Amino acid sequence: MWRKAVLVAVLALGMGYLYHTDPELPARVLNYVSESLPQMEPNGGSNPRPPMLEEAIARAWQTLITAPARRWARVAVGVNACVDVVVSGVGLLQALALEPGSGRDHEVLHSKEDLKEAFIHYMGKGAAAERFFSDKEVFQRIARAAAEYPGAQLYVGGNAALIGQKLASNPELVVLLCGPVGPKLHDMLDEQIVVPPESLQETDEFHLILEYKSGEQWGSSRAPQANRFIMSHDVSNGEMSTLETFVASLEEFQPDLVVLSGLHMMEGMGRDLWEERLKEAVVAISDVRNEVPIHLELASMTDRDYMNRILQEQVLPIVNSIGLNEQELLFLAQSGGGPHADLPSWDGIPDVGRVSDILLWVLEQHGRADPESEADLTRIHFHTLAYHILATVDGHWGNQVAAVAAGARVASSQACGLQTVDITKVILKAPLNFYSSFSEPRENLTVDLNRPVTVWRRGNVSFHLTPVLVCKQPLRTVGLGDAISAEGLLFSEVTPRPEL
Repeated sequence: MWRKAVLVAVLALGMGYLYHTDPELPARVLNYVSESLPQMEPNGGSNPRPPMLEEAIARAWQTLITAPARRWARVAVGVNACVDVVVSGVGLLQALALEPGSGRDHEVLHSKEDLKEAFIHYMGKGAAAERFFSDKEVFQRIARAAAEYPGAQLYVGGNAALIGQKLASNPELVVLLCGPVGPKLHDMLDEQIVVPPESLQETDEFHLILEYKSGEQWGSSRAPQANRFIMSHDVSNGEMSTLETFVASLEEFQPDLVVLSGLHMMEGMGRDLWEERLKEAVVAISDVRNEVPIHLELASMTDRDYMNRILQEQVLPIVNSIGLNEQELLFLAQSGGGPHADLPSWDGIPDVGRVSDILLWVLEQHGRADPESEADLTRIHFHTLAYHILATVDGHWGNQVAAVAAGARVASSQACGLQTVDITKVILKAPLNFYSSFSEPRENLTVDLNRPVTVWRRGNVSFHLTPVLVCKQPLRTVGLGDAISAEGLLFSEVTPRPEL
């Protein structure tokens, strides 16, 4: 142990000299030490690594995260809401008398066997997924088994409701939530959340959240990281039945910001429904006043025709901001023929250069990267386990260093079930050196631990990247993306559009 202590001391003493000879060398050395020395294991270890990298980043965030000059006062959020039943995925499947086997993806679940195969497929990848269960009676039987399973917990669910809850934690903010709100969900919502009477319904919509832990094994499948599989038979949210009510309520509420989610729920309702409903959704969204920015929160989808229609029906171009994760970003590229569309899936931590290429493509093809474009999309908040990136068209958004750092900080704390970051419970997994693009021309970039938000530009698009301090033993992963997007929005501000 004393040898490792001496090594760390020598590195610390030499860092100042090394910085003058090669500014990128300290970060590379620290990255090497981070990966080489033993980590603090949950069950204790004889030679734990001092969390110096994590401590430096957490301390720097405190300085970087500053309030925007102009804060939101009223935010309207819609339109998917439900009650989440969170349960052990393996435990529930065993309670349903299912045996482990091989995994296989299903775009729509029709039986318990489909559920088992899809769960195993994504558990083996450690990836999140959400699927519609077509058989109402079978789903209700599974839901009853989930609610009765030992340790099952009930939470506020649905992207809109989760984002609304997170925003409402700010005492200076009034939040309007529109969605199918039943009695149990209504009791669980923050008192600061206003629910239009038209959104209230007699029964709740339930979503089942099948969680698994890092390293958890069932049969031959082993989860490389903690995550969850979500399923529902949710017609109200699936049809976005409260969308028109939501838009109609905005005139009286007069929000500074509109947050929209739930488009992914329509995917499982069948092509005949979503083709027509998507056109109606575009008309409804277009009715929002031009001066009010709209953020669209995306979620897991599998139907490329549906995603293409979202692009072709001009959904992305009529919103100002979107939030998504690595699976959703790659699916956008695959559906629309973007960069790296031939990549079947990410291999480990998504390559920063590839992510940067796709983000730029989205803003160029469906956003306002071209000043002559009539599109409104100017901001993308990308989050993955190890790092976050905010990509914004210059001149439209401010305070984005604070926004991306705030999103990463809440990911670190909330995953561990804490209000603040505990450096003994987190670990740095992000690369400290990376390229701005996967192909030339590209910059070789380094994360500065004293200011851990790396900024680069490609054309008139700015990229802000910060590492995430990953929770070693996450307590709950559901809603983490929604919390990240909500926190990023809280610290963001819209700047006046440049004169053309």
